[in-house]
Amino acid sequence: MKKQFSFDEHVAEYDEWYDRYPWVFRSEVEILREMIPTGEKLKGIEVGVGTGRFSKALDIKEGVEPSANMRSVALERGLETMDGVAESLPYADHRFDFVLMNFCISYFENLHIPFKEANRVLNNNGALVVGFIDKESIIGSYYEEHKPESTFYKNANFFTVKKVLQELKNAGFKHTIIRQTLFGSLDEIKELQPSRRGYGEGSFVVVRATRKKQVEEE
Repeated sequence: MKKQFSFDEHVAEYDEWYDRYPWVFRSEVEILREMIPTGEKLKGIEVGVGTGRFSKALDIKEGVEPSANMRSVALERGLETMDGVAESLPYADHRFDFVLMNFCISYFENLHIPFKEANRVLNNNGALVVGFIDKESIIGSYYEEHKPESTFYKNANFFTVKKVLQELKNAGFKHTIIRQTLFGSLDEIKELQPSRRGYGEGSFVVVRATRKKQVEEE
């Protein structure tokens, strides 16, 4: 992950953002809930847990977070959160049924290594769920334009959906499902926005990709 910016210094500001935009948060949670595999015995993690807001809402029990102060808040919220980065996950091979990467891809140096690491820790036919702001969307364009003045996106990379899909394929994933939400600017979102299939309208895009079986890997 990128080293230029530490979330440690802005934990309260980060967490308060979601209180300021409650319907944005709820819309994001619901689309992620739709895309994460379900089942009593399924086991999954979030990579880049942050303060644990999303994992808590989605009933994900564990994950990794490199920021000590954010990790501390996630632990207070009852999550089993370890120090770790997406490029080197502290887990054995084929341990999980799903991996969630939500917003954190904007702080990766590249997508290939984190996606390959997710592939490694997933079971055969396990799912990687990636939530991100589409670079070509309304909110994505706004964030790009206002990078220099932003606390959180100053050093971020925003990706197009096509780039994410290509990197998932390169990392050994198949059978992608794509949904979108956040239609309009942040200040215009005053109610829960149901997700839609595909991309190109909503700013928040979620892709679920399936890990190829070993026999299909190159």
